[in-house]
Amino acid sequence: AIMSAGSRRGAMMATLRCDHPDIEEFIDAKRDATRLRNFNLSVLVTDAFMDAVDRDLPWDLVFDGRTYRTVPARGLWERIMRATYAYAEPGVIFIDRINRLNNLHYCETIQATNPCGEQPLPPYGACLLGSINLARLVVQPFGPEARLDGERLKSLVATAVRMMDNVVDASNFPLPQQAQEARAKRRIGLGVTGLADALALCRVRYGSEESLRLTGAWLAAVRREAYLASAALAAEKGAFPLFDREPFLAGENVRALDPDVREAIAEHGIRNALLTSIAPTGTISLFAGNVSSGIEPIFSFAFTRAVLMPDGSRREEQVVDHAVAAWRDANGDDPLPDWFVDAGSLTPHEHVAMQAVAQTYVDSSISKTINLPEAIDFDAFQDVYLEAWRTGCKGRTTYRPNE
Repeated sequence: AIMSAGSRRGAMMATLRCDHPDIEEFIDAKRDATRLRNFNLSVLVTDAFMDAVDRDLPWDLVFDGRTYRTVPARGLWERIMRATYAYAEPGVIFIDRINRLNNLHYCETIQATNPCGEQPLPPYGACLLGSINLARLVVQPFGPEARLDGERLKSLVATAVRMMDNVVDASNFPLPQQAQEARAKRRIGLGVTGLADALALCRVRYGSEESLRLTGAWLAAVRREAYLASAALAAEKGAFPLFDREPFLAGENVRALDPDVREAIAEHGIRNALLTSIAPTGTISLFAGNVSSGIEPIFSFAFTRAVLMPDGSRREEQVVDHAVAAWRDANGDDPLPDWFVDAGSLTPHEHVAMQAVAQTYVDSSISKTINLPEAIDFDAFQDVYLEAWRTGCKGRTTYRPNE
């Protein structure tokens, strides 16, 4: 079923709670490289577990009210980390944080995400994603006055929210439960792509303090305009059916919105229960001129990609990053300035800091992978996960080259 599309791999996400009696077998499930090839695995990590890890407490493995075993919390955490260090799985999802910050905290409980982690979903939940290409919005690229066009961004967000809301009604669903779920909550996941290229076009190094400031400002604008647009749609077409004004406005995420946005929601309701998400955008970023993907750094300035042809053969294509190509067009063979960085040259802290600042303004979640050097030692590796927890991320995935 997963491979039925023929030309493109499918993907699945399997999750298990950190207090489940089978958690150790789940952690080790992909040590055999032939098993579960099209599945991503993630452990649902609770606040209580992270507290037990921090305080070096025992941890009960419980199912259906029965305690099967008790293990050291730090020992279980290290087992997760050792597996991830060795073969990049399982990932970690901070499930209590996801549920606490969910706008729909009053009517659903999340237990899993989509395969790349950017969309926490309830049973039968649908993943409706769209992305605004920030690289296309930079004015005077590489110039001293280079900046993002804020007015164009506002206009695009409003258009995108209306379009994506219409998709909820236009879509066909395999199961009636999926259609009911989508239309009862009308959740959408509007995000961005080309962030790293936009920063480079603005002469800003990805991972720097200035990049954190700009990323926060750009994504705050996306959040603000998306919520205003959805409130305006509610005035025009009605709020999503499960909208309940008081608990919705009481939600932790909604309380962080600007006062005028909250006032608009209080007056009109809101058309879409959740609005923002940042997907990996691998394929659409290629279509958009090979801009950097999602909020990831530039993967590589240039690389070779094998393209599947209609007859089943593969053709190799040279792919050059959008911002790098723009620099070459403008400056010939001049060396790339030091604000150009790729994924392999960033520190783990820079990766985590970018995800953390983005998560502040995203009501669902973010697909973000930290590419780590093979030589990174284990203690530094597991610190990446602890830093993600401490800085407010909703999950963490890393990739370290391994056998």
